[in-house]
Amino acid sequence: MTTALRVRPRVEGDWLFVPVPQPHRPYRLFCFPHAGGDATAYTPLARALAPAAEVWALRPPARGGRLGHPMPASFDLLVDAVLEALAPHLTGRFGFYGQSFGALLGYEVARALPAERRPELVVAASASPPAAWAGADRPQYTADDLLRLAGMGELVAGDVDLKEHALRGIRTDLEVVDTYRPRPHPPIGSALHTVVGVEDPLLAVGGLEGWAAHTRGAHGHHVVPGGHLLATVDGPGPADLLTSLIARPGAANQPTTEH
Repeated sequence: MTTALRVRPRVEGDWLFVPVPQPHRPYRLFCFPHAGGDATAYTPLARALAPAAEVWALRPPARGGRLGHPMPASFDLLVDAVLEALAPHLTGRFGFYGQSFGALLGYEVARALPAERRPELVVAASASPPAAWAGADRPQYTADDLLRLAGMGELVAGDVDLKEHALRGIRTDLEVVDTYRPRPHPPIGSALHTVVGVEDPLLAVGGLEGWAAHTRGAHGHHVVPGGHLLATVDGPGPADLLTSLIARPGAANQPTTEH
């Protein structure tokens, strides 16, 4: 762990941030942030997973170091842009982990890849299945609602500029979500695990039902301590679960339900 903390982070192109680079070539875990989130939120997770895995976190446009970069105009265009950015780095063993909006994006990026290049593991945290993200029945949360319910409100309460920056990022991602339209498609072959925090105010434990239909591989459901955002700048989130799935490939292919 001490060695991992001394390694300088690096940026790969515009889209990817490697918080704790590893000198060897371990498992790569590509991480997709929540609505309004940035890649730096995955730094504690990267430290917790090193040296067994190397986190490559997505740097979405219109925030942080990419504040001046425009967000693609639709969800489909965002998927295309992420695919182009990830393509040169999808070698060896790798998996996807996403939270909330990031879980939906990570899954759709995995689905859009050719079958032989898909991740061996997709972990969708704090996210309803794809069909729930579109249509009249989709919950209509404002950016202020999400900032508060996701537990970020207190972090920015004393800084007006920081709060507005956070709200701007959330609004940008909500506009992209509004363009999302799930399409019928065959289930992917990747193992697909879902995770929810036991205190999540936005998603009931039963809200993950429906994800299992999206894979021909194993499907595991896990309930862990925490609220809506699991991996944050303050903590690594479900690092133990991810370590288990990464270290033992067989575990990623065994159906499980854990509480």
